[in-house]
Amino acid sequence: MITLAPGHVPLSQWAAIYRGAPFRLDPQSGAAVRKGAQAIERILAKGEPVYGINTGFGKLASVRIADEDLATLQRNIVLSHAAGTGAPSPTAVVRLMLALKLASLAQGASGIRPETLALMEAMLERGLTPVIPAQGSVGASGDLAPLSHLAATLIGVGEIDLEGERLPAAAALSRAGLGPLTLGPKEGLALLNGTQFSTANALAGLFEAERLFQSALVTGALSTEAAKGSDTPFDPRIHALRRHRGQIETAEALRALMAGSAIRQSHAENDPRVQDPYCLRCQPQVMGAALDVLRQAATTLEIEANGVSDNPLIFPETDEALSGGNFHAEPVAFAADMIALSICEIGSIAERRIAMLVDPALSGLPAFLTPRPGLNSGFMIPQVTAAALVSENKQRATPASVDSIPTSANQEDHVSMAAHGARRLLEMARNAVAVIGIEYLAAAQGVDFHAPLTSSAPLESARARLRAQVPTLADDRHFHPDMEAANALIASGALTSIHPLPGVQQ
Repeated sequence: MITLAPGHVPLSQWAAIYRGAPFRLDPQSGAAVRKGAQAIERILAKGEPVYGINTGFGKLASVRIADEDLATLQRNIVLSHAAGTGAPSPTAVVRLMLALKLASLAQGASGIRPETLALMEAMLERGLTPVIPAQGSVGASGDLAPLSHLAATLIGVGEIDLEGERLPAAAALSRAGLGPLTLGPKEGLALLNGTQFSTANALAGLFEAERLFQSALVTGALSTEAAKGSDTPFDPRIHALRRHRGQIETAEALRALMAGSAIRQSHAENDPRVQDPYCLRCQPQVMGAALDVLRQAATTLEIEANGVSDNPLIFPETDEALSGGNFHAEPVAFAADMIALSICEIGSIAERRIAMLVDPALSGLPAFLTPRPGLNSGFMIPQVTAAALVSENKQRATPASVDSIPTSANQEDHVSMAAHGARRLLEMARNAVAVIGIEYLAAAQGVDFHAPLTSSAPLESARARLRAQVPTLADDRHFHPDMEAANALIASGALTSIHPLPGVQQ
């Protein structure tokens, strides 16, 4: 059980929650929550207009709301803003979004009541997952539509997934022994304001990109062995001169993955080839740059995940409600764009290695990695599939953060587009996983041709894991099941445990 310390949650805990680990709020956060809620009462007692507490929202901020309508105001903002569309967000992303929202609200700067957080925790404990349409946020003022769908379930509106069954929210709450809330002043706005939807999707993309990166180091090393490539480009002296941390660590990992290889030793001397193609030789430079960018994105997202992105913010020490713009998700948008670029490049250089392996002029292996080319097509079309997926990812990698469409009658005149910038990452990662899966199959097939020579211990372990499910391709067979098996191994992180590999959390 992970105990979330609001404002101080490490990236590793967010990753564990995304992977399904149970969590709860640190009970000590209750004091800050109570102070924030009490401050709302004192602020209201002053009788002054305060945005989001006793006024309208957005362009309607100048409209004063009577005390007897404050509860209706909070309910109305949730109902009116629950205007998302599209497919439901993945359960893992919604759980992460809930965890992020809890950690933000529990810092006491949003004026939320303890009983509201208690209901959110109880829903998580009992397996109730709000159904959150994935589309409809522009990344400011916060992720309004997605978070409104979350907030709606707390008042018994909308839909909840309960153990795989999609139910009306009120029915799901009742079945779990829970009841809906009546929101207090500021609570509706506090629940739907913030960047938690964008941040959850960006973090999910980051965690999948890290696994993808590490798997691609292994398959890249295996491809180098299949092509009888050189490990000289991974010499530490080369990378020390350039000084990029990611490049240095990537080269070190590739050297370690190939250490002790009989295949490498067999052509260490008198090899007529002077240099390998870039897709082999420049792995440290390309993959290292991707790692550096992923780490920069990780730093941004860890800060964002621990911050408060509500508006207005409540300061109990002075009983002030200060309006600002913490809901603007520009940092998340930039981070998501960086992750997208990294995913794209990891897949792009891997596809070039696949193309090299199937070309006998470049690899020295049988054409399309089949013992009897002509009668058999071997890996001809899997390389085409990899090319198609890389092209898709190139199109999706276009930065989202540079776009902006004014909303709310030009009151909200610059937005981040962080939500869809982050939401595309999981699909991009799935595409890249399929590319790396094809490389895994092709590289293992290439190494098979070098028998009885073997590769290093880590790479032989990687090849054995594949061969336990997918035999060597002797003659053409239905290829799709082989690809699905390889993809599943990559997606599960099976290759990331064969040897210590650099990651975004190091």
